[in-house]
Amino acid sequence: MIYVLACIGLFVVVSLGIGIAISAPKYQGAVSDHFNGRNFVNIGGIKAKGFKDLVKWGLNRKPGPWREVSNTSSTLPAARVLGSHAVITFVNHSTFLIQVSGVNILTDPVWSERVSPFTFLGPRRMRNPGIKFQDLPPIDVVILSHNHYDHLDIATLKKLEEIHQPQIYTPLGISAYLNKEGISNSTDMDWWDTLALANEINLHAVPAQHFSGRGILDTDATLWCGYVLEFAGSHLYFAGDTGYGDFVKDISKKFQPMNLALLPIGAYLPMWFMSPIHTSPKEAVMMHQDLKALQSIGIHFGTFPLADDGMEQPIIDLNKALQELNVPALQFTTLAEGEAHHMK
Repeated sequence: MIYVLACIGLFVVVSLGIGIAISAPKYQGAVSDHFNGRNFVNIGGIKAKGFKDLVKWGLNRKPGPWREVSNTSSTLPAARVLGSHAVITFVNHSTFLIQVSGVNILTDPVWSERVSPFTFLGPRRMRNPGIKFQDLPPIDVVILSHNHYDHLDIATLKKLEEIHQPQIYTPLGISAYLNKEGISNSTDMDWWDTLALANEINLHAVPAQHFSGRGILDTDATLWCGYVLEFAGSHLYFAGDTGYGDFVKDISKKFQPMNLALLPIGAYLPMWFMSPIHTSPKEAVMMHQDLKALQSIGIHFGTFPLADDGMEQPIIDLNKALQELNVPALQFTTLAEGEAHHMK
């Protein structure tokens, strides 16, 4: 028994040491309605579940089935897409290549095999990316929604920096972490900030309902957000990673028409644990309605097993929600890896 307790103690000490080592720098700035001087907060004070609930979930998990899918084919995208016609290619999870007005943009780029601080442990990729990293066109812009490992993949960002030198846009506080990792070409944005990109494209940072952290000492120490790309009178919304809330209607009021919304539909079970920070497929359809989106595409599913929903469950539940809420199936779809949506 003493030996077992000693092993547990050693494991805790090592885990704490690793957690401290990988914690990112904390944001320091003026107090606002979503920053209390120490941590960022969601609208309405909604919080992610705490450690006790995490343990409860871990002890009572009922994960759905996952399997490795060997999709060996990949798309070779055009070098540039000119004019206001946009091409949006699904890589997988929350990674998209957005090409419009001669500018190439990546959202939350992840090409690593695991989304974890470790290369040998943590959620493993079940599907290959729909575009091979070496087949990417020149990347001009990267937008990051927050600093969780399945959205901020530092190994991928370092490769992008080495080969493409993109301009990176991040929520408040994340640039300090990128600078620490040797990536200097980044700009922080707060909710409702607007920055002009090349060729008359505007980037708007908008609220989301989530949390942040890469270790045990930096929980909610940097911001999380979604983005709206505005070009040629059109709007494209990338929700990033979020729960469902009234902020969606605020985004809708500000940006119309909402031509395309990229909305998360995965990592939602069990609902009692996940709902503050992740939208279910039904909530994603409700977001689609709140946004008055002309078209929505599901993201954040089918690549990494992050919760108890199985690989296929998000699509099954999405189809049920579309019927229940009387939304035509063609208005809210999903893409296969490497499949492109043409937004006119």
